[in-house]
Amino acid sequence: MPRYARVALVAVLVLVVAVAPVVYFRGLYAHSKRLREVVPGRCYRSGQLTVEGFADAVARHHIRTVINVQDDVPDPDVYRGFWSLRTVKESELCRRLGVRYVNLAPDLVPHGQVPDERPGVIDEFLALMDDPGSYPVLIHCRAGLHRTGVLTAVYRMEYQGWSRAEAYEELKAHGFGTWVCTAANDYVNQYVLTYRRGLRRLAGVAQHPE
Repeated sequence: MPRYARVALVAVLVLVVAVAPVVYFRGLYAHSKRLREVVPGRCYRSGQLTVEGFADAVARHHIRTVINVQDDVPDPDVYRGFWSLRTVKESELCRRLGVRYVNLAPDLVPHGQVPDERPGVIDEFLALMDDPGSYPVLIHCRAGLHRTGVLTAVYRMEYQGWSRAEAYEELKAHGFGTWVCTAANDYVNQYVLTYRRGLRRLAGVAQHPE
């Protein structure tokens, strides 16, 4: 076999063995980026999906509400697919898919007000999740780890009765990061470690269920 033919064959083998799996993984990753069940048939979480990924999630899990918790990108440009540079606004995509689109912007309160006060977005989130018509729900941010993680922890504690410790451990296990997932992190502290279940704030008045 001529030398150039051997070089070409080796190049093809490298492409198949080394590059193809990476491309496949990236395509799959973009399509269903960390899409996980929180409660089957009711609540799901993910990172920023592609158009194909959103359409698949909506069809497969019968999603009725998509909650984007990227405070820095209230209406993201969603890529149509891994190989495509064409985009569509997420709100428009949800309209086409026939689902409700909501943007929630995770906030923080000054240290001195914790735990008497809590981030306002928690109450926006609870109001949305108290509505039976919202479900099934998909919560997502960019990576599906941090902002999605703390609001999923709120869901676990509020609606499933998880303890703060249990919600905190899941937060770490799902990629928040061992070194930053501590009480020193304001999001971890204000959304998880000081969370009080059953509290509702309406028009600035604290309401406690009987």
